[in-house]
Amino acid sequence: MGFLSGIFGNASQASAEETQAKFKEIFIPEEKVQAAFVFVRDTFIFTDKRLVLVDLQGTSGKKVEYLSVPYKSIKYFSIETAGTFDRDAELKIWVSGGQTPTVSRQISKGIDVVSLQRTLAYFVLN
Repeated sequence: MGFLSGIFGNASQASAEETQAKFKEIFIPEEKVQAAFVFVRDTFIFTDKRLVLVDLQGTSGKKVEYLSVPYKSIKYFSIETAGTFDRDAELKIWVSGGQTPTVSRQISKGIDVVSLQRTLAYFVLN
């Protein structure tokens, strides 16, 4: 993971190894977690094959949505950084065939949005 660590810098908010173990049931054989970001109760997992968004729902968090987005289907994405009075940023991802963002998430203070954008760009553009 040395090469990818150099590209992502301090982007990972969660350990790739811990994320691999925690969500092992959703990965196909040989699929490896490269980076993971945690947004309050949601997790963005970048594997070598796809982007997986894990969305805990409800007050108990027992209901979970797993959204799998192959990198080749991401048409474009944007990260809108926070203004002076607004500490949050917003991530939007458009998937092929959609005119509105398929994914739209608020990114709370403390997440390195530049590293998140760089990580997403690395996988979408390669």
